[in-house]
Amino acid sequence: MKNKFLIPFLLLAGWMQAQEGQTLTLTDAVNYALQNKADAKKAKLQIENGEYEIQETRSRALPQVTANGSLTVNPILQLNALPGDFFGAPGTTILAPLGQKWTSGAGVTLTQAIYDQAVFIGLKAARTTREFYQINAQLTDEQVIENVAKAYYQVYVRRQNLAVVENNLKNTNKVKDIIKGQYDNGLAKKIDLDRIMVRITNISTQRQQVLNGVELQENALKFYMGMPIETKIVIPQSEFEVTPQTLTDAPDATQRTQYLLLKKQEQLLVFQKKSIQALYYPTLSVTGSYNYIGQGPEMPLFKKPEDGVYWSDYASIGLNLRVPIFTGFGTRAKVRKAENSLQSLRVDLEETKLALDLDYENARKQIDNSLTTIQSQKENAQLAQEVLSDTNNNYTQGLASLTDLLDAETAMVEAQNNYTTALLDYKLAEIQLIKSKGELKTLTNK
Repeated sequence: MKNKFLIPFLLLAGWMQAQEGQTLTLTDAVNYALQNKADAKKAKLQIENGEYEIQETRSRALPQVTANGSLTVNPILQLNALPGDFFGAPGTTILAPLGQKWTSGAGVTLTQAIYDQAVFIGLKAARTTREFYQINAQLTDEQVIENVAKAYYQVYVRRQNLAVVENNLKNTNKVKDIIKGQYDNGLAKKIDLDRIMVRITNISTQRQQVLNGVELQENALKFYMGMPIETKIVIPQSEFEVTPQTLTDAPDATQRTQYLLLKKQEQLLVFQKKSIQALYYPTLSVTGSYNYIGQGPEMPLFKKPEDGVYWSDYASIGLNLRVPIFTGFGTRAKVRKAENSLQSLRVDLEETKLALDLDYENARKQIDNSLTTIQSQKENAQLAQEVLSDTNNNYTQGLASLTDLLDAETAMVEAQNNYTTALLDYKLAEIQLIKSKGELKTLTNK
């Protein structure tokens, strides 16, 4: 009996939640993005691709086995000039055909590399490539987290701006009602009523613009998350609390993902240079083959000696040695080109380390400045609210003009928006600080 009442209630609750939107914390948004964003998915596929590259390179060190078959018909056999001595006619030359009209063959060939420096280097490079893809996936995840976090807080700020505009519109409508009552009783001028109506129209237009901005920013957040655009979301108020970050000494930039990725790329360039240098070394391989051939005046398939078709087998084993002697300085140019790329990357490593150190110091400064700005803007917003309340009371009592009231409203709206912007600046600086410390992944489990 209880279930009969419980099921409709749960369905109704689910419908109401769908109408209100999906509650989305920053952690929820980040984890959703890491599972659904295309960039994160592609990074995981690259790791899988790295395993295939290892298998591909390893195959070069394993035996290569091939099978072959052929069927040849010779409508006109080539005549060869042979001494007549073979045919009992000394001193003459006889044109005699050699070979058979039909020839069929099948066989198996095996090739095994014994010494090939390029193969051995390729195996080491393939393992490093796998590590490169793993680090690149980590960097991609960090970029996804950063984009989602920034868009998340910007949605919050847009909504706060919308709340300020709607509150301003509500208060202005109250003033309009007061002026309308005064005008109807002959206590206010028509110009005052016209001014407040213009004010309401302007605020309504501003509200629509801010509302559009909210929707656009929400769509941007959903895009960064890989979430369907039609999904409704709700961001809880607690997600925008200011929690001062612990400022420590600069972290080791050489442990940051960007730097580690370049170091791994440096290793790959070293292997690339060595693989080119391997062209100076000889290569040695062993080959073996076993073949079966059939010849006769008819198509050999399924035919026997009584049909004039004869089958025989043959096999061979050999060593292949290749020793490079002179390549027209082409190999030397390739080695120098690889060394040049390596030196260029090492310059990038130095530049990246400096940039990472700079990011941390800038984030620290921005955190300090934002905290100071937040405090001053918070006090300013409270003061602006008090001024508006006093001016509103004075206007009701006829001690302040409509211009004073409208100016106080404008100042209050500006102060509240400045405070919200200061909060956003702090949150964005907080993201940069967390990023500069290499701790963006901590946002997945807050």
